[in-house]
Amino acid sequence: MAAAKTGDTVKVNYTGKFADGKIFDSSVNKQPLQFIIGQGQVIPGFEQAAVGMNPGESKTVQIPAAAAYGPLRPELVLTVGKENFPPELNPQVGQMLQVGQADGTSMVVKVTGVSEAGVTLDANHPLAGKDLTFDISLVAIV
Repeated sequence: MAAAKTGDTVKVNYTGKFADGKIFDSSVNKQPLQFIIGQGQVIPGFEQAAVGMNPGESKTVQIPAAAAYGPLRPELVLTVGKENFPPELNPQVGQMLQVGQADGTSMVVKVTGVSEAGVTLDANHPLAGKDLTFDISLVAIV
């Protein structure tokens, strides 16, 4: 039986946890995650964890933030005046908003603060800056 290698399409089941053991995502009782190793379809540390695994094999890997969603980037946090929001929108801390960019694309941001001066928006990935642990089981090499 051949081990998974770069270029292979694999199916894996996984459970992702924070350092404190809290689960943030899992494919258990769902369809396995399918991706091509080496195509950047999943975070780098997860992709590398699959290399060398055989179908039916399981392992636990710790993935540092740098090999996951990267560090928190302060330049992706900004405060904008409330006048920049539609009058019917009442931003609340924790709310996710879609914001249009000058180039016509949009990005999802999280409201992290609301004050008289403005609304603080964070465009970092919600898992940026976090070290992650994954329990991974290779289901198949397709």
